[in-house]
Amino acid sequence: MNVFETLRFALGGLAANKVRSGLTTLGVLIGVAAVIILLAVGNGSSQAVKDSIEKLGTNALTVSSGAGFGASSTAAGTKPLTVDDARALADPSQAPDVESVAPEVTTSQTALYEGTSHTVNQVVGTYPAYFKASNSKVATGDYFGADDVLNSRKVAVIGSTTATDLFGAASPVGRRIVVGGTPLTVVGVLQTKGGTGFQDPDDVVIAPLPTVQNAWTGFGPLSQILVEAKSASATTPAQNEITTVLMARHGIKDASALDFRVASQASLLSTQASTTKTFTVLLGAVAAISLLVGGIGITNIMLVTVTERTREIGIRKAIGAPRGVILGQFLAESTLLSLVGGGLGVVGGLVGSRFTIVGIKPVVIPESVIGAFAIAVAIGLFFGGYPANRAAGLRPIEALRHE
Repeated sequence: MNVFETLRFALGGLAANKVRSGLTTLGVLIGVAAVIILLAVGNGSSQAVKDSIEKLGTNALTVSSGAGFGASSTAAGTKPLTVDDARALADPSQAPDVESVAPEVTTSQTALYEGTSHTVNQVVGTYPAYFKASNSKVATGDYFGADDVLNSRKVAVIGSTTATDLFGAASPVGRRIVVGGTPLTVVGVLQTKGGTGFQDPDDVVIAPLPTVQNAWTGFGPLSQILVEAKSASATTPAQNEITTVLMARHGIKDASALDFRVASQASLLSTQASTTKTFTVLLGAVAAISLLVGGIGITNIMLVTVTERTREIGIRKAIGAPRGVILGQFLAESTLLSLVGGGLGVVGGLVGSRFTIVGIKPVVIPESVIGAFAIAVAIGLFFGGYPANRAAGLRPIEALRHE
């Protein structure tokens, strides 16, 4: 019997039980689609975080309070970051590779404009150097300046999301909003950066540091200090200079007992890559389980089919059908189930990946599409092998006696 005859018999066998075959195919479809979509979600999450970090600028360094990586978190005499620390880092004689320094305090407040209310997740108090260091560019209006900081003026630059939610299509520049009970005049609107899926970087109000401290946070510790190195190649020397300056200011002699962290874009990306790789592998493992369940479904359906068609197998063997023909027919049926299910699963996975899932835009990994389909076909061959071998091993006399 040639290949075409084998396929014809296989198609006829599957068509005889359309509902059963369809449900088995559905199991494979769901498994393949789940692998593609979940890996796309993991990859999309990784890409979103990577883009967000890169948008901060390649020269940016973030100094935050707390034990450094590999340092003891119980170091005695832990000191918070202060404005004086930021001024020391801005001193060219102490940190020659530092271009600019922007101390930051952050809070969350409700903004009001003519009866429209919007909760701003990030209200930042900082210096004008923040905009360049964080790669935040103004779309309309202008930044606030050093004079606004010195005089604690109640001005603000807002993100595009904040502007849209409060003002709609109207221009916010020159208008006054009330943030947490404090009136602020909008002097500029930032260009859209795009969300990460977890936090919208465009939902922000940025005001002079003393203004925010006076209104909400008080003149206590800083949230962090944003430092811009003079060039991408100067980030490592700048990081070393920052560490030296802060160790001296905080009275730290042991580098393993730091009470602050200095993170560069490279270290952030490395940490992010490690985390999202684990996340993606976990999602892939969960999806692979559903694909395995689909394969078990193929075994189940083929065993039932062999049992139901035992007499047919006996007749065919009695009239001379060799073992290979019987084996090939049932393997062809299981493989067709996985082929159809895998193909439809690929289509479903690609379509499903076009939608935003839990705030994340999935990014399809081409290898996952090819791999999921290939595994689905392999599962059809593997899980169909036992029922097919069982059918081919039936003795003609026993098969003919079967009722």
